[in-house]
Amino acid sequence: MTESAKPPLAVFDLDNTLADTAHRQRFLERKPRDWDAFFAAAPADPPVPEGVALVLESAEECEIVYLTGRPERCRRDTLAWLTAQGLPEGRLHMRRNDDRRPARRTKLEILKRLAGTREIRVLVDDDELVCQDAERAGFTVVRATWTAPSAALEVAQEREGRT
Repeated sequence: MTESAKPPLAVFDLDNTLADTAHRQRFLERKPRDWDAFFAAAPADPPVPEGVALVLESAEECEIVYLTGRPERCRRDTLAWLTAQGLPEGRLHMRRNDDRRPARRTKLEILKRLAGTREIRVLVDDDELVCQDAERAGFTVVRATWTAPSAALEVAQEREGRT
């Protein structure tokens, strides 16, 4: 099948889009932030019903791609979590372990690379800055507003380049 004949991509963020991180926010609210504990607790994330329903619906017409700011060292746990939730298989793009750039830069870079060969039908993400930059770049965006925003996570995503 040629690239143009393949289905469009639906790109989904993980944290607070498909996975509810509320139970592990406490690790980011202390000084210094406990990143090891924050990521170690990720396998216990409950699924976010609205996000899960949207990814399952999208999989009917699209190939699913997961795009997260989680570091590469979390790949095994993340793949196991996706499987345990019954989510569709899909490529998983993660941040390099040493990459501390803001999520809006790392994610937009990957989106543009993906768009070079495939249509991207939608990006679903909870990070407002990621959503704004993606829209400015011409992507269709669905804002994942179904979990409570976290100031600590926002700082982690945009200033500390951690997730």
